[in-house]
Amino acid sequence: MNEFETAVETRHIAEEELRDQLELESLPQHIAIIMDGNGRWAAQRSLPRIAGHKEGLRALQDVLDIGYELNIPYLTIYAFSQENWNRPESEIRLLMGLLEQYLTKERQRFHERKVRFLPIGRLEQLPSSVLALVSEIADETRHHTTQTLAVALSYGGRAEIIDAVQQLALEVQMGSLSPDQIDEDRFEQHLTTWGLPDPDLLIRTSGETRISNFLPWQIVYTELYFTRTLWPDFRRCETLLALLDYQKRERRFGRVPQTVSS
Repeated sequence: MNEFETAVETRHIAEEELRDQLELESLPQHIAIIMDGNGRWAAQRSLPRIAGHKEGLRALQDVLDIGYELNIPYLTIYAFSQENWNRPESEIRLLMGLLEQYLTKERQRFHERKVRFLPIGRLEQLPSSVLALVSEIADETRHHTTQTLAVALSYGGRAEIIDAVQQLALEVQMGSLSPDQIDEDRFEQHLTTWGLPDPDLLIRTSGETRISNFLPWQIVYTELYFTRTLWPDFRRCETLLALLDYQKRERRFGRVPQTVSS
C-alpha cells in the first residue's frame, strides 16, 4: 500500500469511528454554513484565488453528501454576499462562471436525490444568465421534499430585513395591514427564508468568529461552531466533528433546565 492509499484508508477508518459516535436521533435539522477561507487556501499554495473556490466546491459536495446520507433535511450555504460585489470585477466574473458550471453539473443530482434548490437574496442583482439558470432550477425542483438546499446569493442579512420592513410598510400604506398586526410570524413571511426552520447549527470555517451579515434574524438561538480549518479542507470528517460537537450542547432556548427534586 502506497502513501496515498494509506492516507485514504486512515481517513476512512476515522470517518467510520466518528459516525459510530453520532446519535442519529439528535442530529440538527437545519445546518447553515459560512464557507470561508478559499482565498487563503489558494494563497498558501501559491495558486490563483479561483483554485481555492474550485476546491471549495469539492468540499461543499462532501458536506452535502454527509447531509444527504444522514437525512438532514435543510442546509443553507453562504455562497455570495452583498459585500462580495465589492470584489474586483474579474473575480466576480470567475465566481459567477463557476456558479453556473456547478449548477449545470449538479442539476441532475438535485433531481435524483429529490433536493429542492432554493436561492435566497437579492437575486435580481445577479447576471442575467446566472439569474435565468438559478430561477429554472428553483422552479423545476420546487416540489422535491427529501432535502432543501438554500443558497444565499447576493445575500445580506440587513438587506433582507430592510426589504421585509419595506414590504410591510407598503401593506400598511395600502390599508391591507395595520401596525398592531405586525408580529414575528408576519415579519418572517417577508423573509427569503420563509418556510424554512431556523438553523440549529451554524458552521464557520477559517478561524473567523463572526457571522458576517448572514441570517441575523434566523440564528438568534442557533448553536455556533467555529473552526480554524479553511473551507477547502473542511471535508467529511470535519463535518462529523461539527455534528458531534453540536450533540454536546444543551439547547434551552431561554428556559431553565428541569432539576430533580430531592
